[in-house]
Amino acid sequence: MFDIGFWELVVIAVVGLLVLGPERLPVAIRTVSRVFKTVRDTANAVKTELSQELKMEELHRDLKKAEQLNMNKLSPELQESVDQLKDAAASVTRPYEKKAAPNDDGDQAASSQAPQDKS
Repeated sequence: MFDIGFWELVVIAVVGLLVLGPERLPVAIRTVSRVFKTVRDTANAVKTELSQELKMEELHRDLKKAEQLNMNKLSPELQESVDQLKDAAASVTRPYEKKAAPNDDGDQAASSQAPQDKS
């Protein structure tokens, strides 16, 4: 990134030792490393947020295409995007509800009830 070689690091260390002294040099190194870690973490957070925004934009675009096709005869990619948006909307409207696995007939409400005798 900075293209700093070994000898440049040695010169920086010697100058830092002469300027700061042996008492303050370890504290300065920890402070500088903490600042670099904070900058790196912030850059990673921004990168993650941008990728999420781009994915949401793509899903929004796919939803517009699906609406134009009147939700009929959707391609598998569009259908997957619509399903992801439905799942996201359900998780926002009911964030504390546990997801129950659907049983054979697809009824989620029945899976949360006590099992019934089938004899």
